[in-house]
Amino acid sequence: MADSIQSMSELVQDEKALRILHEGDVIHGRILSVGKNEVYVDVEGVGVGVVRGRELYDDEQVLSSLKVADEVYASVVEIDNREGNIELSFRKAGQERVWQSLMEKLESKETVTTKILEANKGGLMVKINSVVGFLPVSQLSPAHYPRVEDGDKNKILSVLRGYIGQDFDVRIITVEQEGEKLIVSERAVTEDELMQKISKLSIGDVVEGVVTGVVNFGAFVKFGDDLEGLVHISELAWQRIEDPKTIIQVGNKVKAQIIAIDNDRISLSLKRLQKDPWEDAVKKYRIGQVVQGKVLKLASFGAFVELDQDIQGLAHIGELTDKKVQDASEVLKEGETCEFKIISIEPAEHRLGLSIKALKNAEPLAAAPEQPKEETAEAKIEPPKEEIKEKTEETKV
Repeated sequence: MADSIQSMSELVQDEKALRILHEGDVIHGRILSVGKNEVYVDVEGVGVGVVRGRELYDDEQVLSSLKVADEVYASVVEIDNREGNIELSFRKAGQERVWQSLMEKLESKETVTTKILEANKGGLMVKINSVVGFLPVSQLSPAHYPRVEDGDKNKILSVLRGYIGQDFDVRIITVEQEGEKLIVSERAVTEDELMQKISKLSIGDVVEGVVTGVVNFGAFVKFGDDLEGLVHISELAWQRIEDPKTIIQVGNKVKAQIIAIDNDRISLSLKRLQKDPWEDAVKKYRIGQVVQGKVLKLASFGAFVELDQDIQGLAHIGELTDKKVQDASEVLKEGETCEFKIISIEPAEHRLGLSIKALKNAEPLAAAPEQPKEETAEAKIEPPKEEIKEKTEETKV
């Protein structure tokens, strides 16, 4: 009788234990038997669970490797089915474990080796723990970053496709199970070491390096202890540049100045190691001077004109002709040389204003700007008191 009472007590405890479970819980168990379409699992302290049909592993290879006594994880689908067993799912539990593992790798900053599966214009596709992830172009290491000279997306894609099948070391930087979003970074693998190297640099330092890539927005320069910086197109030279390849090529050895450090991004300048030609612009040019210039580029608002190798000016569309025009191309052509009159010089802002229209009004513009002030000053000088007295007496007579 005592044994019977004990057994009933155990059943009640088992029943209570079953009620504690919730759908979606991941439980740990041991395989009791493996059938063709179902697997029975002993859930210690709770009861017997069964996994069947679509809730078995999606991977046939994994399913065929299951053996009696193997320890497994399963997700609770139904607490008490018709047979009194716990309905379980290997598939759902596997997904939970996979995403949990990915989150652990994210938190620990673990380096993971993964094979490149596919490429698109934005980056590379990878797979970690059976989850497909994305490696954006911006997260590639300097060694793999595609430096396409004209920035052509099709050429960039061609470079990226060359990495398919290769193994990359990456770190997970984003894990979102709900949206099934996994993003990895190759740059992050060497981030700590890179930041230590960068910490030794200072803004204003002059470095020597080699041009490793020329793109439409500037040039990449490798220098020092395997570091790399970008010289933006505006920092290549003092004059206006349309195409960086006209003044710099891959393989050129250059000296550059560090002008900014933003985390692991280093900005360099070539032009700041050269004298600013605009400092001498006021010595070479003056307001009212008539000069010859070559039309470099036309825009709807005017024309950029080269006066010499270093100095360029802008002739606004309103200064090209007395007639009303919609575009500078109605008056000028790129490549032609014309006469212009300088109507303004602002060396600090690197601006010089030119005019064709003002050539017709040469006399007023040619007058020295100080002259009116001097005449005004002389007009305000009062005559001596003696002269005033004499004039007063003459008036009385």
